[in-house]
Amino acid sequence: MGSAAQTRAIKNYRNRLSKKGMARFEVLGLASDRELIRSLAQRLAENGLEAKEIRTAIHEKVRADTRKTGGILAMLKSAPAAAAELNLSRKLVAPRKVDL
Repeated sequence: MGSAAQTRAIKNYRNRLSKKGMARFEVLGLASDRELIRSLAQRLAENGLEAKEIRTAIHEKVRADTRKTGGILAMLKSAPAAAAELNLSRKLVAPRKVDL
């Protein structure tokens, strides 16, 4: 990786961050979102009132999308065809004989 001094410096830097309650991590995203993610991370790192509001808004948005169960079933039930009372039953027919 690097010299012993570099390794020690990185370890000390990460220790200082963790004492502040911070962590260094890597995320993958679109190149066009780079500045957005960096500015968001900087504002969240300030840990003030604005950071709390941003955190709350993001949690609500992300949880609203991922915590729904039965999403497909709910969508089908709410579709206009659900109210049409369609008869989707089929007749039971004996299987065909196939010559192989």
